[in-house]
Amino acid sequence: MKNLIRNVHLWAGLIFGTILVLQGLTGSLLSWRHELDAWLNPGLLRVAPPSGKAAGQPVLIEPAAAAAVVERLVRDPAYGRPDTIFLPETQGDVYVAWYRPAKPASDWDQGVTRQVMVDPASLAVLGERNWGEAGLSRPLLMPTLFHLHRYLMAGEAGKVVIAVQGVALFLLTLTGIVVWWPKMTLNAFWHAITVRGWGQWPKFSFQLHRAAGFYTAPVLLVLAVTGVYFNMPAWVTPAIKAVAPLTPNTKAANASDAASPRIGIDAAMAAAQARFPDGRISRVSIPAKPEQPFEVRLRQPGELRHGNGATRVSVDAGNGALLRVVDPLAAHGGDWMVSTFYPLHTGEAFGALGRILISIVGVTPLAFFITGVVVWLKFRRKPAKPRAPAAVKPAPVRVPATVE
Repeated sequence: MKNLIRNVHLWAGLIFGTILVLQGLTGSLLSWRHELDAWLNPGLLRVAPPSGKAAGQPVLIEPAAAAAVVERLVRDPAYGRPDTIFLPETQGDVYVAWYRPAKPASDWDQGVTRQVMVDPASLAVLGERNWGEAGLSRPLLMPTLFHLHRYLMAGEAGKVVIAVQGVALFLLTLTGIVVWWPKMTLNAFWHAITVRGWGQWPKFSFQLHRAAGFYTAPVLLVLAVTGVYFNMPAWVTPAIKAVAPLTPNTKAANASDAASPRIGIDAAMAAAQARFPDGRISRVSIPAKPEQPFEVRLRQPGELRHGNGATRVSVDAGNGALLRVVDPLAAHGGDWMVSTFYPLHTGEAFGALGRILISIVGVTPLAFFITGVVVWLKFRRKPAKPRAPAAVKPAPVRVPATVE
């Protein structure tokens, strides 16, 4: 049985190893995506903070200020009404307006979304880029890494491939634990979690592969499950529902008459802010159809998820009523479990140390692939057949001379 599990572990690693290495390395960089993106593109994503304010200080955006940005874009025929507006998080950040992408020609084509950056103070357009367009230029580098990590730059079909890869990572980790499992003695356990074969490359590779797998297995299991959920939630939700109740993730719709006057983004933000007065509004999705509500995202103090947060409020676009509220701080059971997936996957649930851990673990698939191939090549090499010993020719027998 253990030989079968070892073979499953071996072939899963050989088949999916290349994709897992790509996922790990891109994930290590994406743990610092926003910082790296701003460093690469200071003229696009950074502005001088207002007088008397220091860059990096938290900022709360007034609804009227966000409405002014949207109005500025709507009035300009070069831009028009955005689909979603991302608000500055700290002093020196910019508004980022997202526009609805054109439908890809096929499931294998990567969708491309237009991003327009706006200065919060002057409302001047700082520039734009196509989120999803492949490229190694400064503006496109981090978006390209993101879409490689999430879609393999292959659209909806790529999401399925990545989800299958997540299942393979889960299987690799479980079978690796079984193969690693030592005898229940202190000496055997110590040998299974330490590296001693310095100077002997095959032996060192085997011990490093085994010991590193022990230390990283819990994190790899979390990354596998959460990664599958992000791309194919239907594959994971049955398991969650089996152990805890989970609220269906359905889209909200306006309850008001579609012919009634529409509220603006400022009124929608004010309604969400009244529900969560301590929350910071991070982004607002603007309805494109009469039946669609405003979707307001906030981050409350104490949330595991940083950045945009995970608090969501659906606001009726006709009368401003709250249609649905998702509060991660009040979530229970399966809802709470799902709310932890993103901050666990990125490591931000544990602050900077968590992100550093994810960055380190992201390099381990490369180490596992190299050491695994070394061990595999050593064991598949057939031992040379021993040569038969050469026949020993008997020494001549000398007869002593007879003395006469």
